[in-house]
Amino acid sequence: MVVVSLGDLVLDVVVRIDSEIARGADTPARTSLSAGGQAANVAAWASALGASARWLGKRAADAPGLLAAEELERRGVELAGPVERAGNGVIVSLVERGGERSMFPDRGVATRLEPAELRAEWLACDHLHVSGYALLAEPVRRAAARAVELAREAGATVSVDLSSWSTIRDAGAARFRSQVEALGPDVVFANEDEQDVFGDPLPGVAWILKRGSRGCSFDGDERAAIDVPDVVDTTGAGDALAAGWILGGPDLALETAARCVQRAGSMP
Repeated sequence: MVVVSLGDLVLDVVVRIDSEIARGADTPARTSLSAGGQAANVAAWASALGASARWLGKRAADAPGLLAAEELERRGVELAGPVERAGNGVIVSLVERGGERSMFPDRGVATRLEPAELRAEWLACDHLHVSGYALLAEPVRRAAARAVELAREAGATVSVDLSSWSTIRDAGAARFRSQVEALGPDVVFANEDEQDVFGDPLPGVAWILKRGSRGCSFDGDERAAIDVPDVVDTTGAGDALAAGWILGGPDLALETAARCVQRAGSMP
């Protein structure tokens, strides 16, 4: 199966703390660097699960971009899309006790992907996964819409992840909803906060509602989360679940999410 994931590839800086934040002072932390970004995470997990995975987006050939690109390629993911000299995105993730994470994204050149920069061969796939972040800025929103057209021409199915309740709110929920609806996705992934802002599920679309440790609703099929002995980091768990669902449905989705939360970082 060929899976293409469209969106950001960033350098992911994960800061893990085990105590309360000492505001205005020092808080001991463990810090790691890795490739990240929702679309890149889905591609990496899809590759780990046996798919032929391709990431599609705009990145930069600066130090953060090269580090992220090299790591994603080492995970068996093909990189597609234009490359600029500088300005790759960086995301800082703060992981607190219990695995809860807060993200501070700088998307860099990812938002500057143009529809004319896409090539039809990049969208020759069985499934196209679109990060909702790609619908929150121009011109990448128009590029995402064109990518869906090209993927449909190749016979692909399409999924969209709503990505972030706060960015949906800031962009305007009604506007964002109309943009997602216009893509005509087969599947939408959302968590409860995102659904609260977005509104009711779109009619005729498979709606996958992620509830974290309380499991997931797969278009009405309620499943409990898999018990894990120790939650290390929840970063990327939803992306792992999406890749699992695309490749194998609910069972593989839950298994992949459980694998993700037992390790640090967002990729396999």
